[in-house]
Amino acid sequence: MGRVVGFELNSQEPEKAVAFYSKVFGWEVAAPNWDYWPVTTGQKSKIGVNGGISKGPSDYPHGTRIQIEVDAIDEVVEQATSNGATVLREKMEFDGFYLAYLVDPTGLGIGLIQHKNNA
Repeated sequence: MGRVVGFELNSQEPEKAVAFYSKVFGWEVAAPNWDYWPVTTGQKSKIGVNGGISKGPSDYPHGTRIQIEVDAIDEVVEQATSNGATVLREKMEFDGFYLAYLVDPTGLGIGLIQHKNNA
């Protein structure tokens, strides 16, 4: 089953978004990596989801998308497209995970993440 494990806020002014969310909500924001600022939204002892703030790419410049962890990203992408989703970004490889971006049949953006220890 796919579990929501994070979120991504996309903005063309990510530094301004970082300042806003850290001041208003007290989010802890780490140093950026690839124009992506990891965010901790609260203590681990409380239920919640962490995520990040990103300089939105040209194909998704503004908006929020959830990150869904899956066991087999290729299979899920195939199943999603068979059910009406569109691939926005093909599977990308990072040090510890794979990531793909889709748009569901209603136009909502989602990210799929597979950790390499699940590969």
